Amino acid sequence: MVGSPADPAAEKGRPLRIVHCFRSPVGGIFRHVRDLLDAQVDAGHAVGIVCDSSTGGAYEERMFEAIRPKLALGLARVEMQRHVGPGDVRAAWRTFNALKALQPDVLHGHGAKGGVYARAFGTFMRGAHGKTARLYSPHGGSLHYDTDTLAGRLFFNAERILERATDRLMFVADYERRTYQAKIGAIRAPHEIIYNGLQPSEFDPVFAVPGAADFLYIGMMRDLKGPDLFLDALAQTEKAVGRPLNAVMVGAGDDLPHYKAQAARLGFGARVTFHDPMPARQAFALARLVVVPSRAEAMPYIVLETLAAGKPMMATAVGGVPEIFGADTRGLMQPEVASIAANMTAALDDEAAWMAAMPSAGTLKARFGADVMAAGIERAYFSALRHRNGVKAP
Repeated sequence: MVGSPADPAAEKGRPLRIVHCFRSPVGGIFRHVRDLLDAQVDAGHAVGIVCDSSTGGAYEERMFEAIRPKLALGLARVEMQRHVGPGDVRAAWRTFNALKALQPDVLHGHGAKGGVYARAFGTFMRGAHGKTARLYSPHGGSLHYDTDTLAGRLFFNAERILERATDRLMFVADYERRTYQAKIGAIRAPHEIIYNGLQPSEFDPVFAVPGAADFLYIGMMRDLKGPDLFLDALAQTEKAVGRPLNAVMVGAGDDLPHYKAQAARLGFGARVTFHDPMPARQAFALARLVVVPSRAEAMPYIVLETLAAGKPMMATAVGGVPEIFGADTRGLMQPEVASIAANMTAALDDEAAWMAAMPSAGTLKARFGADVMAAGIERAYFSALRHRNGVKAP
């Protein structure tokens, strides 16, 4: 390597050993890491991943096989349980050993559990070129808890303690930053907002296939994402428009049988079809309108992907979703059945007008391009390294 790690100019020019640590290799976090991996490898950095081994299915395994050749530092999968419990002791020890063996310059934790591991273990580790920089992206994570619950208070106290071990805190939305301040307190660590980003090809339009369904739900099958709200709203919308409606639901999760039973109870039969996880753009072709009925989000990729693909959609006004839609709030709704059904009904009444109210591709590219995201995060890495090595930014 050229120069010393204490030299900011030399620091900016050298390849880094970057390790991403997170629990669940599904959904938006996994997508976020894969996008960063591509950009960081293209920039000449060596990248590795440490994540849970018990989460994901065939779709995620295909994703791992696709990215494995790019991982110069390898892929380590350790069984990590979702909730705090006795199993965390063994998982933490195995995760620490996996991370330590990779000797990262940058340890980037994603989500609640990944954030704990990255900051706690990064404190005890030194990379090959100086102290390991510890970065944390909440992606919602512990911030989804309420302040009036015991679990919430425990998590927020832990976040406050771990803030001392955070060299850079990166939020994916201003909403996330404001939530952190409201639930945990004034932010003491260096921090910034870096929006999620999409690849150029994702801005190509996706058209519905002949005979496409009226509505699409795509996401994890858990109540936090609102599949139950979607089904109840679909039933109300049918009554409002006075004709049978069709829907496609794409995703997996432990609660999937519950939603299948709900669809049967509501009398949808074959008019609601369930599919295993598939690429979002493949799913978009299966319906004319997309519904994102989440009860909580940070900065959901699915909203960005849907709009970039030129699909008319509606989404609950949670997390950073209003920051995506901008000043024109048509398409936003509350995570309540009546509100979702009202939007679904309005969209069916005039699909062309609904589409015209969506943000333009040009506006989305300027704020949510993968190149913009990757450049911002790389700057954060080098800034964190300077901070860890006691060098003031020029």
